Amino acid sequence: MRAMRVHEAGGQLRLEDVPAPEPGAGEVLLRVRACGVNFADTLMVKGTYQEKPGYPFAPGMEVAGIVEKTVPGGPAEGARVAAMCGHGGFAELVAVPAAACREIPDAMSDVAAAALQVAYGTSQVALDHRAKLQPGERLLVLGAAGGVGLTAVEIGKLMGAEVIACARGAEKLNIAKEMGADHLIDSEAQDIREAVKALGGADVVYDPVGGDQWKAALRAANPEARLLPIGFASGEVPQIPANILLVKNLTVIGLYWGAYMTFAPQVLSESFAQICQWFVDGKIRPHVSHEVRLEEAETALDLLRTRAATGKVVITV
Repeated sequence: MRAMRVHEAGGQLRLEDVPAPEPGAGEVLLRVRACGVNFADTLMVKGTYQEKPGYPFAPGMEVAGIVEKTVPGGPAEGARVAAMCGHGGFAELVAVPAAACREIPDAMSDVAAAALQVAYGTSQVALDHRAKLQPGERLLVLGAAGGVGLTAVEIGKLMGAEVIACARGAEKLNIAKEMGADHLIDSEAQDIREAVKALGGADVVYDPVGGDQWKAALRAANPEARLLPIGFASGEVPQIPANILLVKNLTVIGLYWGAYMTFAPQVLSESFAQICQWFVDGKIRPHVSHEVRLEEAETALDLLRTRAATGKVVITV
């Protein structure tokens, strides 16, 4: 099979002919049709992600494809499924646990299925399961035009929140507006803290950015607000001053979505079922800014590194 692999930390991806993977116990073999690209893939290639596969490896943690070989109790051969594979998705074939496979509705394309799992899953679990966002609450979404941020805007609005979208530049903010944002803040041109406070403060903060934006949001949060650190695209992991949490009665709620695959997979199953139902009902529509071919996977990663993408980037195989 063909695969795009990296051989050293920070190296370039190479298109190579490699042996097809042999499924282990409880695993199925998928022919990949599409693979979602995530910021975590860039960190994994760099060697700075919390999960570190041995080199060489193919990145790509979320795929949609066709079951070629299955196991008893697994999805049927020929079934269309979405699956989380951790890495290995930038390839024509990948072995994944049968328990990680979710059947794709007929109305959903392979590209949409590959774009849904991490981005929508992260936001649905964060806002519903973790923060318990309530109708009428004011939700601040940082990095609101990115892969997960845009889904937080869409899901937050669907859950009845008043959504403040913060992103860089008018073009990205317009996309957030199309997804339902009620208020727009340009992180390059405006003071985030003052702009949020002028709107009445934030009851829930969704932050995949970190750095100075987290600090501004912390100070713009209302008493008893819940703050969700989702990631640190700025490159800075902020320290959380306990005195501000104490004085304002704030709650910081951590979320590492992938960990649920190990300790509570039913949370992800229920979340994916809800997301698929929203999709079938026409309540969500994945925004894919770029579809690229397998051999262009390095370009796909660069789109995320340079923040040139909005919503999702998907590799088609």
